[in-house]
Amino acid sequence: MATDPFALFDSWYAEARKTELNDSNAMALATADGNGRPAARMVLLKGHGRDGFVFYTNQQSRKADDLAANSQAALLFHWKSLRRQIRIEGNVAPVTDAEADSYFATRGRDSQLGAWASDQSRPLDARETFEARFAEMEARFAGGDVPRPPHWSGYRVSPLRIEFWQDREHRLHERRLFMRVGSDGGDGWTEGLLYP
Repeated sequence: MATDPFALFDSWYAEARKTELNDSNAMALATADGNGRPAARMVLLKGHGRDGFVFYTNQQSRKADDLAANSQAALLFHWKSLRRQIRIEGNVAPVTDAEADSYFATRGRDSQLGAWASDQSRPLDARETFEARFAEMEARFAGGDVPRPPHWSGYRVSPLRIEFWQDREHRLHERRLFMRVGSDGGDGWTEGLLYP
């Protein structure tokens, strides 16, 4: 293997942090429910390393429901400024409570309050209802820290496949595929190229 996929990710991600105007950590998250019905949405990468790629959400959201039924997901980073994409597929598991608490403490206060006020992905009768719930949370936690709600945490996607896509002229793109060796999820990887 010529390149470590995590080192290559770090290199591309560092470049994207400099060139993408908004949310260089944005990634599409694709899940499927127990019937195989797919759904995709944008989430933000909040941590990464050899153990995987981490995002946070309400555990009563549709994405969390999907992951409870099917613990596999795909991620897609698309950095138009660099004409690059990274596709990641793998198994998903919750982060530890300590990790979730630590990250939640770094969020802005309004974001913390919003996590308490929102029944994410559930029907909302009117925007005013949500705003009233947010005001209730402001009053409830006035003058103190906002603890992490019990229904809010994170997930780690442990990659089995990582594909690096680089745009080239005339659609003669470069695609490098890394696949984890063995079903045990060890550290070994194979590397190959794909036709564009």
